[in-house]
Amino acid sequence: MQGRSRVTIKDVDFSFENSLVRITANRNLPEVKLAGLSLGPFEEGTDYEVYYWAALQLEKAGIARLKEEDRLDMAKLSKVQWTERIQTAGQVSKLPDFFYPKLRRSLLELKKEIVKDPEKISEYERFRRLTQDITNSRLRKIVSMASAPPQTENTLRNFTAEEKLLYDRLYRLIDKWRRQILECGGEEE
Repeated sequence: MQGRSRVTIKDVDFSFENSLVRITANRNLPEVKLAGLSLGPFEEGTDYEVYYWAALQLEKAGIARLKEEDRLDMAKLSKVQWTERIQTAGQVSKLPDFFYPKLRRSLLELKKEIVKDPEKISEYERFRRLTQDITNSRLRKIVSMASAPPQTENTLRNFTAEEKLLYDRLYRLIDKWRRQILECGGEEE
């Protein structure tokens, strides 16, 4: 427990924003300077690797589009949910890299699309239900494991950074509570 670094959800989000993703150029364009970073030149139809935050700006400007492999869509989310459901109580499936940051951004994107197209409400609701099902399933497992004797790194290898953070906090809280209950006098620390 003590040796693990204290990663926050903001840290994971920052890492995601600065991770490399694949884009496809929508048109030919000379080198572009974006926040002190030189990107391109771009050739229409060619794939490039750029930082996620830069990919969003290029997409917003119509210069490029994010590759589907770097998006979390309904099909991918359904697959994650199915995989999670077939795991036994003590097993946790491996999630795609940066699952939670992608999940949050996908939900926000769908919510914005509702404003433009109200028929997207049912898609958003389905996506949200799948999201809740996955997070609730994983949360139950995290709480169960945090209530048990300390888990090995191997047992926790499929946890995301956010889940390890939660596990560590819960484990410490439950362990402290358990020690207070079992000690004579039960004084608060």
